[in-house]
Amino acid sequence: MNRRLAGAAAAVSLVLVAASITACTSDAASDESASGSGDEGGIPEAALTVMNEERYANARWQIYVEDLETGDVLVDYFGDAMAEPGSFVKTYSAAAAWLEFGPDSTVTTPVKASGDIVDGTLAGDLILVGQGDLTMGGRTKPDGTVDITALDHNDANPIPGATLTPEDPLTGLNDLAAQVKASGIDAVSGDVIIDDRLFVGELAEQPVTPININQNIIDVLITPGAAAGDPATGELIPAVAPWTLTVDVETVEAGGETKLADPIDTGDGKLIVTGTIAADADPTLKVYVFDDPATYARTAFIEALKRAGVAITTDPIATNPDSALPTEDEVEALPAVAELESLPLSEEVKYVMKISYNRGAQSLVCRLAAANGSKKCDDGIAIAGEIWQEAGLDTEGAALIDGSGLPGNFVTAKNAAQVQRIMAERPDGELWRETLPILGVDGSLTTVQPNSEAAGKVYAKTGTLADFDPFNSRIRIVTKTLGGVMDAESGRTLLFTVIMNNAFASPDAYIDAVFQANDDVGAIAAAIQQQY
Repeated sequence: MNRRLAGAAAAVSLVLVAASITACTSDAASDESASGSGDEGGIPEAALTVMNEERYANARWQIYVEDLETGDVLVDYFGDAMAEPGSFVKTYSAAAAWLEFGPDSTVTTPVKASGDIVDGTLAGDLILVGQGDLTMGGRTKPDGTVDITALDHNDANPIPGATLTPEDPLTGLNDLAAQVKASGIDAVSGDVIIDDRLFVGELAEQPVTPININQNIIDVLITPGAAAGDPATGELIPAVAPWTLTVDVETVEAGGETKLADPIDTGDGKLIVTGTIAADADPTLKVYVFDDPATYARTAFIEALKRAGVAITTDPIATNPDSALPTEDEVEALPAVAELESLPLSEEVKYVMKISYNRGAQSLVCRLAAANGSKKCDDGIAIAGEIWQEAGLDTEGAALIDGSGLPGNFVTAKNAAQVQRIMAERPDGELWRETLPILGVDGSLTTVQPNSEAAGKVYAKTGTLADFDPFNSRIRIVTKTLGGVMDAESGRTLLFTVIMNNAFASPDAYIDAVFQANDDVGAIAAAIQQQY
C-alpha cells in the first residue's frame, strides 16, 4: 500500500458533508476567549469603518497580516481562531496537488482499441479512459492557456450574470475522434465505452468523476423575444442527443423582471425552463448538472466519431456499458489509438481558483487519492494533509473534510497565511500567485474594488457560505473570506487573510448582500494594501 494511503487509512475517516454551498452549518467561529488575540492594532481605520457597519453588528472577524520577507506580524486580530472559510479551502486542495504533481504536469486521456483493425474496421470496442482532465480541451485559448469569465457557468443557477467562454466544449472529443480516424479506423463493429473507474466521488450530491465534458453540465441559454408577449427561445450548449429543450418563458416589457426557474429533466433527457425574461435582457444562462457523466460523454464521443467519418453501429444513447469493460490492467495494456493531453496543472488550478470551481477542486483531491493507490476521493484529503505536513505547514491550524469548501471545513487566518508563505517561497511562487483572482481585474474579484488604488495589486482567493435562518426568515451569510498575497503600497509583499462570519440580510436582498460582503472584504484588503 502506498505510504500516504497507509497514513490516510490509519487516520480517522473523514466523511464528506453531502450538502450544497447553502447548506445548514454550525457556528462559524470560536469564542473570543479561545482565539488568542483581539487587538485591533494595525488594522487600518478604513477597514475598521467597514467592520463596524450595521450589517456586521453580529459578525465576527479574523484578520491576519504578515510581511513575507521579514516575517513581521502587522495584524493579528483573532488570527488563531478557527472559522469556516468557504471556498478559500481550495487554496489547500489545489496547492496540495501543485506540491505533489508540479505545475507543469499534465494528464493524458487515451482511447484504447480492444480488437484488431481489419480493412479499416475495428473488430472490438473503443474505450475512452477518463483521467480527471478538468476541461478536456473545451476551455483552451489559442495561446494554450485556460479561458475564464468573471462569473462561470458552474454558478449560473444560484447567481445571475454567468456567461460562457467562446470555445467549443466538445473540442477534446473532436480531437480524439479525428485521431481515431487517422489511426486507420473507419468503422467500429463493437461498442464505445467510457472507462471512469479511476476514482469515485461525490460533492453536494453531485458526482465527481474522471470524465468531464463541459464540466458535466448542459448550458441552457435563454434569449428574449423581440417584444413583450413574444415567446423566448432557448439553446442547449453543447447539443448532444438525446437532450432536448422546451422553453416555457414569457418575454415581459423592457426593464421587467427576469426570473427563470432552473432547468428540470422531465424524463428521457427532456429539459424544460419556465419563467419570464425582460425584452431588453441579454441572453440568460442556466445550467443542468447531469448525474451520469459517463453516458453523456459516450454519446458525445460517438457523435464526434461520426462527424470524423467513423461508422458506429451501436446505440448512441444507450447507457454506458461499463460492465463490458475488461479489467483495468487489461485496458492499460491495450494499444492507444488516440490521446488528449490536458492543460498544465497550473492552468487547471487557475481555472479552479479564479472562478472557484467546486467539483474541479474536489477532482484534484480525487487525483491525489488515485495517484496514491485509492479510488476513494475522500482519501485524498488525508493525503493532502500529509503533503502539507511534509511542506512544513502546521496542519493543526486547519480541519478539512473536502477540497472545495463546503460547510464543515475550518481554518485559522494565520494558518491560511502560512499556506501562502509556503507557496510564495517556492521557485514557482510567481506562477502560483497568478492562479489567484486579482482585485478589480479578474475571476471572482473582477467587480471588487475595481477603482481602488489597490486594484491589480492584491491576489487572493474568495470564500462564501450562506444559509437560511428560518427562525427569523432571513439569510445568514455564514462566511465571507478573502486571503492571499499583496504588493503593498510601500513595496513590501504581504500575506493576509480576512474572514467574516455571520452577517444577515433579508431574503429578497440575498444576492446583493453577498456581493456587498465580497466588496467589503475587498475594501479591507485594499485598506491594508494602502496603509502598508
